[in-house]
Amino acid sequence: MIKCLVIDDEPHAAALIADYVEKSKELILVGTYTNPIEAFHFLNNNTIDLLFLDIQMPELSGMQLHKIINNKSQVIFTTAYDQYAVDSFSLDVIDFLLKPISFDRFLLSVEKLKKRLQTQVSIKEGNIKSTEYIFVKSGYKTMRINFSDIFYFEASNDYVEINTSSGKILTLDNMGYFESTLPENQFIRVHRSFIISISKIDFIEKNRVIIVNRYIPISKTYQKKFQYKIGRE
Repeated sequence: MIKCLVIDDEPHAAALIADYVEKSKELILVGTYTNPIEAFHFLNNNTIDLLFLDIQMPELSGMQLHKIINNKSQVIFTTAYDQYAVDSFSLDVIDFLLKPISFDRFLLSVEKLKKRLQTQVSIKEGNIKSTEYIFVKSGYKTMRINFSDIFYFEASNDYVEINTSSGKILTLDNMGYFESTLPENQFIRVHRSFIISISKIDFIEKNRVIIVNRYIPISKTYQKKFQYKIGRE
């Protein structure tokens, strides 16, 4: 079952989505919040698979909350304002639902989520043969980057900077997207702002790795997984 949380400052809108969730066999409703700050505190202490997240809310917008939780949950944005659509997709969310939301449109979003989750599981289990490259949109170009050319990914404000043997590439794709897409046997996240190529590590010094003379920190959040990956645990 996919655990869901509904966050919308409009009680009627939140109740409608909650009703849709309860009608769906694959979903289970964990809770509903009309206060995004209270929802944030809940998410800090609980694991949720999917958020139905309103964009325009007082004190903390849906987009701000999405960035703060750092891709811990999949997100489907809901809003009455279609001008947010472009910005929302740059955050690599599952879907963008424009209010009023019909049940059949809601179900299409759920199907998108299921396909993404199935693909991620298949790649991790080796049922889908991974390629040796990735396509990344940078400006007006879509570039092919070979995994073997990548040193590390670094989050930089609203961009991700991909450091390669040919230079730096900026993209609006986020770290959560790369973390879920890159092959786990070649790349690992070591910090909120860094994903590194394991084969490009020159050496490890205390709580940091050195790649092409760049000192990259290993945060406590990712330290145990990193040590396990390289066989030091």
